[in-house]
Amino acid sequence: MNKRAYNLAYFLKESKTLFKIDFLSNIFSIISIGLILFILSLVLLGWRVSSYVIQIVEREGEINVYYDLSLQEKDINYLMEDIEKIEGVSSTSLVSQDEAYNRMAEILGKEAGILELFDENPFTPFIEVKIHIEEVDSILDELESMLGIDYIRDNKNIIDRLQNILIILKVLGVLALVAIGVSTLIVVSHIIRQGIYNNRDQINTLELLGAPDIFIGFPFILEGVFLTLLGGVIAFILLKLVLGLGYSKFFTALPFLPLPAEESLLIPIGIFILLLSGLLGIIGSLFGLAKDNEKA
Repeated sequence: MNKRAYNLAYFLKESKTLFKIDFLSNIFSIISIGLILFILSLVLLGWRVSSYVIQIVEREGEINVYYDLSLQEKDINYLMEDIEKIEGVSSTSLVSQDEAYNRMAEILGKEAGILELFDENPFTPFIEVKIHIEEVDSILDELESMLGIDYIRDNKNIIDRLQNILIILKVLGVLALVAIGVSTLIVVSHIIRQGIYNNRDQINTLELLGAPDIFIGFPFILEGVFLTLLGGVIAFILLKLVLGLGYSKFFTALPFLPLPAEESLLIPIGIFILLLSGLLGIIGSLFGLAKDNEKA
């Protein structure tokens, strides 16, 4: 146990020495890795937000049915009953002209004063239909064949666009992950090989004394992990700042848009970035050691 503790202390001391030898270059490498991982975290952030919005919109899917204003109250009730019989429809409710006005005023917030420019209420009553979004196509077909309906407004186009955006973000996320992984491996591998070159005499001495490769190479692995983990911490701090400064403003500007809680974004993305940075540090260090052994 004491021997292991001594070896660990030696490895930490050696990795610290390796870091100090090329201190300025290592600092710039940490900053570069941090910025690279920060870009990845932004892509992942957009990915998670888009997925969340789509799930909420799909779960709370609705269609607004604008009926013929000449219909009597009993005819409107019959129409609502017929709509509720359609497979995939959860419920219906009548939104009056005044309620439609108040909803828009709530959405506009401070800009609601623009509605006062109208002499009369510009909105019309409609039937709000709660649906299972996966059955929207069949529901629309049924509604279009019904009498007494003037216009149907659905959010299918919005969902389709959001899904397209999500697909693009997923592709960008995969490409960014590959690009960031390769670039980080190259940076770490170069640093390790440079460290081996700068400490060639010490390494040769250890080899002559019969030290195993793992004993010689472990401080370099620790250095690589240290560099990438610090880069991951920088990326995490930047992500926290972006969420702290921009997320609340975005939520205030678009209060009607469902957004996930800040913590539900920061924690999983932060953990992923830190784990990824540590993994890239290990792989990059091993790659650098392997390349140096090939040259030797």
